[in-house]
Amino acid sequence: MYTLKCPICQHQVTYPSEEKAIYLPFCSKRCKLIDLGRWLNEEYRIIEELPHSDALMRQEKSPKDRERDHNTPTEGDNV
Repeated sequence: MYTLKCPICQHQVTYPSEEKAIYLPFCSKRCKLIDLGRWLNEEYRIIEELPHSDALMRQEKSPKDRERDHNTPTEGDNV
């Protein structure tokens, strides 16, 4: 048996196996859609910055942009 508590309505649901828990971690399609709506309405947010966001941004830049950034003097450089 697999028992869970729905994070939306707090209803306790018991399934015979994890494979039968088709709306996991929710109890129903309704609660799953409520959660999706909250994400889409930006009621939920991930406030922590990803640890490798700078590296990802560098990968997304074109070679021309990376060259320009590399050649741009930064504060404290003698120009």
